[in-house]
Amino acid sequence: MALYRGDARRRTAHGGTLMTASASDSRPATTDALDILHLDDHLIALNKPAGLLSVPGRTEPDCLEARAQALFPDALTVHRLDMATSGVMVMARGKSALAHLQQQFEKRETQKTYIAVVHGRMERDAGTIDAPLRCDWPNRPRQIVCYAKGRSALTHWHVLDRQADGTRLMLTPITGRSLQLRVHMAIIGHSIIGDPWYGGRSADAQRLYLHAEQLRVRHPHTDAPLTLTARTSF
Repeated sequence: MALYRGDARRRTAHGGTLMTASASDSRPATTDALDILHLDDHLIALNKPAGLLSVPGRTEPDCLEARAQALFPDALTVHRLDMATSGVMVMARGKSALAHLQQQFEKRETQKTYIAVVHGRMERDAGTIDAPLRCDWPNRPRQIVCYAKGRSALTHWHVLDRQADGTRLMLTPITGRSLQLRVHMAIIGHSIIGDPWYGGRSADAQRLYLHAEQLRVRHPHTDAPLTLTARTSF
């Protein structure tokens, strides 16, 4: 395993490594730390914080990709989480690893698990939402349900805990459409707390209560199963 020399590291609550560039490093690393869940010569798994872009925006260069590449120049983005969502993201180290991992996502060979807290008390213990999505072009990047032209989107949900006015869920997306989980929970009347786009706005919510807790992939070099986990505090 090749680690960045001169790095500052400490263990995080979920077992990851918090890493920042050393003061002597000449690369524009930003001073924000990376929460590293797994690191080897072929891939990096990171715990993305809520409120940070996955890749550069039109006017915002700061993102997880830029922070990772400041420490590991060969890091390449395989997939994305939307800005408001936190949790596990994997990056490839080099083009060969990138192609291997991207193929897994394209063929739906990966397994993703999210934790969400939604408005309202859900009475059923589990269910499936099957509703195709397309871009809401006048309001992009928002997505809407469209049975005529939408792309298939399938989400399984399972209740973890109930409170008087909210429910904590495990969400398992089978497809990986943009904003899929946010739209799907909204259309069944249980918007994710902290979601201003889909009816989940809450005065006391500090963030969107959606976290990518676990991602299962095959290692791009050994092809062995690899489970990457970042526990959430909510």
